[in-house]
Amino acid sequence: MNELNNIERMYFLGIGGIGMSSLARYFKLSGREIAGYDRTATGLTNSLVREGMPVHYTDKPEYIPSAYHRKESTLVVYTPAIPSTHSELNYFRKEGFRVVKRAELLGMVSKGHLSVAIAGTHGKTSVSTLLAHILASTPAGCIAFLGGISKNHNSNLIMAGKHSVMVMEADEFDRSFLQLHPLHALVTSIDPDHLDVYGEHRHLREAFGQFISQIGSKGSLLVKKGLDVKSYLPGQVRMAEYDAEGKADFYASSIQLYKGRQEFDLVTPEGTIRALSLGLPGKASLQNAVGAAAMAWLLGTDGETIRGAMASFLGVVRRFDVQVETPAMIYMDDYAHHPEELNSCINAVRETYPGKHLTGVFQPHLYSRTRDLAEGFARSLDMLDRCILLDIYPAREEPLPGITSDTIREKMKNKNSVIRCTKEKLISCLEKLPLEVLLTLGAGDIDTKVQPIKEWILKERTGKAHA
Repeated sequence: MNELNNIERMYFLGIGGIGMSSLARYFKLSGREIAGYDRTATGLTNSLVREGMPVHYTDKPEYIPSAYHRKESTLVVYTPAIPSTHSELNYFRKEGFRVVKRAELLGMVSKGHLSVAIAGTHGKTSVSTLLAHILASTPAGCIAFLGGISKNHNSNLIMAGKHSVMVMEADEFDRSFLQLHPLHALVTSIDPDHLDVYGEHRHLREAFGQFISQIGSKGSLLVKKGLDVKSYLPGQVRMAEYDAEGKADFYASSIQLYKGRQEFDLVTPEGTIRALSLGLPGKASLQNAVGAAAMAWLLGTDGETIRGAMASFLGVVRRFDVQVETPAMIYMDDYAHHPEELNSCINAVRETYPGKHLTGVFQPHLYSRTRDLAEGFARSLDMLDRCILLDIYPAREEPLPGITSDTIREKMKNKNSVIRCTKEKLISCLEKLPLEVLLTLGAGDIDTKVQPIKEWILKERTGKAHA
């Protein structure tokens, strides 16, 4: 990080983003002054303010703290979600500040570290958080930049032990992961996504291939079994495969469910780690656990440490996140925003609460994703007994003609089970329904309704039985 030696302060445009905030926290702990802008206040931005990082929510250069107008000692970092018309971004560019994307900064930070990058169109946050939790249990420890809030560490930044290993999520959006040159990498999936960036699935696969080609010499690549990536592998990089069950270099065997936990043995190339216990349901969770444990093993972590860390793993906020669980009603929240993630989450709910009536609230994320994956979303949401569809969360996009949440609804076989509702009227909509298991889903701002829904349930519903 020699190129950052003269930097005294950093200004983050989009500081409340999950990837941006972990970097802001890291540099704050490293002694830099940190401030930033975001569109709206959230629980995460409020946490950053409490940690000594001023944040404002109006896009005006005059709101930038005076110290951050010193361009020789200030680095400006922005997320791709910031539009090119943003006044503060254009002020910094016009005045000649050094301005970098978040992914470029992560690339700078990782240089010189024994780095592990977790990539994939879904699953990377769960894998990276469990891997970081395992490595944090070792004497060598780790630094980890996570795409979610670890329940064990109550943060998206983990700094433990001697920081010998750096774990980071490799985000494929905007080809951000091509800024990284890790020594080790894990790829969970290469399903179609971000086609607004890539155009076609083959271009996404090619980008993953380029990412794999950037793994350091004598490093390692761990991939989900069945991903055809071997042709991209650089020389002297070893490759291994993992799977939830079935033959692979690493896989789970003797799988049993016991008191809500998945218990299994992990078969490795050199023997079996017995009696692992995971407190998260579903095959996707097991798949992620096998991947994380396998990478930890490849990094030299012993079986006893893996066993202990997995048993104590609490999961990630907004990943199968149970909010209320009583005899009268169950409510959970999940970040799922891709058809495969919806499939995994809904299947896990069915497995955990067999025979229960399942109501899902889904907020589609991005007009382009809704357009490109509408049929997949329809098939996934048809797995629910009742579906409440909210309006599309636009994030960085302008509306696309003819694309709304009804684009999904019209492709569903179970149209009669669908209720269209606005986010603002969601609780009043829920009040009219018999509810057994309620699930909120999406990557937009549906998370702002989680606490109000939880409070409503605890106040109005938990003492009553509902069909």
